[in-house]
Amino acid sequence: MRTQDPNIRIKNFNEVALGLTEEEAVSEAKRCLKCKKALCVGGCPVEIDIPSFIEHIAKGEFAKALDKIREKNSLPAVCGRVCPQEDQCEKACVLSNKKIPIGIGDLERFAADWGMGRQTRDHRPKTVDRKINEKVAVIGSGPAGLTCAGDLARKGYDVTILESLHKPGGVLIYGIPEFRLPKNIVGIDVDFVKNLGVKIETNYLVGKTKTIDELKEDGYKAFFIAIGAGLPYFLGVDGENLNGIYSANEFLTRTNLMKSYLFPEYDTPIRVGERVAVIGAGNVAMDSARSALRLGAKDVYIIYRRTEEEMPARIDEIRRAKEEGIRFELLTNPTKFLGNADGWVNEVELLKNKLGEPDSSGRRRPVPIKGSEFRMKIDTVICAIGQGSNPLLPATLAKLKLNDDGNIIADERLMTSINGVFAGGDIVTGAATVIEAMGAGKKAAGSIDQYLRG
Repeated sequence: MRTQDPNIRIKNFNEVALGLTEEEAVSEAKRCLKCKKALCVGGCPVEIDIPSFIEHIAKGEFAKALDKIREKNSLPAVCGRVCPQEDQCEKACVLSNKKIPIGIGDLERFAADWGMGRQTRDHRPKTVDRKINEKVAVIGSGPAGLTCAGDLARKGYDVTILESLHKPGGVLIYGIPEFRLPKNIVGIDVDFVKNLGVKIETNYLVGKTKTIDELKEDGYKAFFIAIGAGLPYFLGVDGENLNGIYSANEFLTRTNLMKSYLFPEYDTPIRVGERVAVIGAGNVAMDSARSALRLGAKDVYIIYRRTEEEMPARIDEIRRAKEEGIRFELLTNPTKFLGNADGWVNEVELLKNKLGEPDSSGRRRPVPIKGSEFRMKIDTVICAIGQGSNPLLPATLAKLKLNDDGNIIADERLMTSINGVFAGGDIVTGAATVIEAMGAGKKAAGSIDQYLRG
C-alpha cells in the first residue's frame, strides 16, 4: 500500500497509509485462489467470510463486499487498519508459503473506506425470533464492547453502552494515534453500531455513577464488562517520579483524545523535549515514539531489553518507525533516571544485556552484563512496558473473582463469578489485540443471548 513520504509525514498527524485504489483492490482480490477449505477464515477471531468478500471485490461489487464483512464485523474500517492480519488471517493464507499472502487487511480497509458516504443496505434486524425486551448493559465502548453491543442489537436486545470518557471508542479513540487510525474513521464505525439501535451514554463511570447492583434495579438483566486494561505499569527504578516521565497511557491519551497535537486550537498542551526515550517495543511504544517525533522531538529512541526479533510490535510499525528516523537502542535496560535541580529528568542510566534461555513468554530472557552501565542525555521518557487492570469497577463487586494479576476470571462462556455478569477482552486476558477483544465481544454476545433465553 502506498504511504506518505517519511520526510513529509513526520511533520503531520495525517494517516500514513493511503489505501488502495479501485484498480489496485480488484487486482489484489483476483490473486485469491478460492480455496475449497478457506484457512484464512479460521485465522479470523470474528469469523468473517473472507473468500466471499474478496470475490465481491474481484467482481467490482464493493457494496456487497462491505455488506458481507459487516455480517460478522461492525468495525471494518478499524480492523482494516490496526488488526495484525500478518499473524492471523494472512498467516493462514496458503499463499503465505511463498511470502505473498493476499492483502486481506488492505482489502477490508478498502471496502470500508469505499462505503463511507455511500448508502449500503440497512443492517438493523427486520425481524427476530421473538420480541426481546430484556435490557443489557455493556460497560466500556472499546472494540470488545462495541462488538458485543452490535451483535446483541442484531438479535433484538435493548442495549446500552456505558462509557466513562466523553467520547466512545475506548482504546481506539485514546490509545492509537491519528496517523495510524484517524478518529473520524472510529466515529464512522461507532455510528454504524449506534444505527443498529445501540444507545451510548458517555461520562458514565460504572461503580461511581451507578453500581451494577443499582443498574439491576433499573431493569438491566445482563452485563458485559469490557473496560480493557488501562492501568499503566512502571519500571520501579530510582528517579521514575521525576517530571518529564510519562506513562504511555497518559502520553497517548493527551495526544489523541485531548488533541494536544493541535495546541493552541485545543488547550491541552503536552511537553515534549528534544531527546525522548521510549521504554518498550510493542505497538504502544512505536505509537508513542512516532507521536513524540511529530510533536517536535529531534531525537527519539526506542529502548528495548531484547533484540528486534523479539519485538512484539507489528512489522509494519517497526519498519515505518525506522523510515521516520526513530533510533533503536537494543539489548538495553534502564536502571535509573537522573534529574536537574528543578526536578526534571535529564539523563537515564542504562545497562546492556545479552540473551539467555527462553522465559515464560517463549522469548529469550535478557541477562544483564555486569559493568556495562552507560548514561544517555534525555529530557522526556515514555514508559510503554504494558498495562494491567484498573481496580475501580472490580472493587465495587464483592463477589467478583479476580486472578493474581487483578484480571477478571471468566469461564468458557465469559460468565464471571456473578450470575448474569460477563466479561471479556483485555480485562480478562490482559493486554492483547483489537481483533482478539472483538472476538471476545462476539462470543459474549452469543453467551448473553443463551443466558437470557434460559
